[in-house]
Amino acid sequence: MPTRSTTFRALAGAALLPMALVTPACAQSTAAPVSAAPAPETPGTLCASAGTLHGSHGEQAQVSLCADTGSPRLNITAPATCRGTDAKVQYVCRTEGSWEVHRAGKSLGTGSLPGSRLYAGPGAYDISATVHVRSVPAGVDLKGAVKATVSLTAPMAKATHVVSADNTVLRRGATTTVTYTINRNSDEGDGNARLGMIGEEGSGVQIRSADHRCVNPLVGRYPSKTRLANSLDCTVTELQPGHPEKLRVKVTLGAKCSTVVSKLGYWVPQGQSMYTGAMLEGPKLSCR
Repeated sequence: MPTRSTTFRALAGAALLPMALVTPACAQSTAAPVSAAPAPETPGTLCASAGTLHGSHGEQAQVSLCADTGSPRLNITAPATCRGTDAKVQYVCRTEGSWEVHRAGKSLGTGSLPGSRLYAGPGAYDISATVHVRSVPAGVDLKGAVKATVSLTAPMAKATHVVSADNTVLRRGATTTVTYTINRNSDEGDGNARLGMIGEEGSGVQIRSADHRCVNPLVGRYPSKTRLANSLDCTVTELQPGHPEKLRVKVTLGAKCSTVVSKLGYWVPQGQSMYTGAMLEGPKLSCR
């Protein structure tokens, strides 16, 4: 079951009970108030016990799987509590591994721990993980599979930006023109955004654009002028609701196939706070 503190709720209930039982003599009976809708879940982290790993000499690692709410992304972690062969030593755990998430029987993705994926909205998330737990100081070194279910109620955040492409299929030995369209749907934030595209390293893919807002990034130490052919960065500053920005890009493939993935970065309100920037997954170009 998910781990949540119940102490405050128990104390609050105990404090309110006498007040509910004592009714002034002059009070008149009234209709029962209509139950208010439950308040939206505040941002937080929800953890569930996922299993205990055992070693041959009595060492143990109790693993939890955790997911957070209040963000466009679902962040997944696997904290663990270790017990080694020396009862006098306080062990601290480090957890590595991989995870997979299912919702309503459908896989939502996999990744490395800790990791994240886009939040898919309220519901029960079945999280499974293959973990490697090691302790500091040394003494616990365990591997195994764990799983847990966490139920999240936070509403899915509305998309403030959307990136689309008019062509998502690349062909070997050819140049494909792709037009990316960036839409901003929220009045919050500003008109600045940066779209980055990158192909597979070593495949020979070349990504370029005649748009002055796009540039292939430099690689190597100064004063190197070499630019990365398989990556392109484009910056727009006049993105407004009702006024999308379009970027025309050419992708050239040789004999090898390569996918091209993209990400959009943009400012959000309270931009001076260090962690208010947001990243959005853009279209993925496949190869045939």
